[in-house]
Amino acid sequence: MEKFQRYYLSFLMLIVYTNTIAQVNCNAVGGENCKKACELYNWASDRQGSRESQEAFDKAIGLCPDFSNSYMEKAVPYLKNGDFVTWKILIDKAVAVDPKMHLGYRGWCKFQFLRDYNGAVQDLEALKKYYPEDLGRSLNGDYHLEVVKAMAYSALGQKEKAAAIIEKALVSKGYFKGMYDHYQLGVTYFELGRYDKASENFEKQSKEYDFAENIYFKSKVSKIRNKDYLDLKTLALGTYDEGKTMKDVYTHHFNKVYRKQIEAL
Repeated sequence: MEKFQRYYLSFLMLIVYTNTIAQVNCNAVGGENCKKACELYNWASDRQGSRESQEAFDKAIGLCPDFSNSYMEKAVPYLKNGDFVTWKILIDKAVAVDPKMHLGYRGWCKFQFLRDYNGAVQDLEALKKYYPEDLGRSLNGDYHLEVVKAMAYSALGQKEKAAAIIEKALVSKGYFKGMYDHYQLGVTYFELGRYDKASENFEKQSKEYDFAENIYFKSKVSKIRNKDYLDLKTLALGTYDEGKTMKDVYTHHFNKVYRKQIEAL
């Protein structure tokens, strides 16, 4: 029950975050033109993706070029539709105006959508200047941004550094664990050939939230150790067919595994 409550709370936090992040208190915005821009922004953000909303963001930007949210929100539909060139032009403008607000979001998107791991690391390292104690979470709520940074380092081949970052995060005071932290740490140790540490983290992941990818890696460890792994392989396939896998609405998770990989084990 405690485990369910933790993930239910995380889900609720994500719903609240994604439904309130776009709205701004325009009374707190200085300058008449910027206040009008803010009001246009609030109206348009509720209609994200429509032509009317994009035109409203353009008007808001014309009224107040220093109101960074307009660039960010105007960029979102381009990201979702795969027009990363236009997205980057707009999000770069948002970051230039207000890096404290938008660096984390840009870093996460570079990691998750563009697979720009160097760019993600640069943004998340720069974010420490503004949030030295806590970088915050990824927009989808699955990861702390420290873990995102660690995964980026892992993708760049710096796996010892990646493991150290996640290990440090997991024991940090007040750290709110993500859904896949132990899995990502386990995969990193697996790739380093440290199978005891990998197995330890896959087991921890199983106790908190299990899914096909995690079971698949448990079976890989068993196979390497010349132990019976076929039951785990069968379980991984069954779990995959049940739909209990790593999911994201718009893209694919780092270290995601597909059915063909499990079958080939």
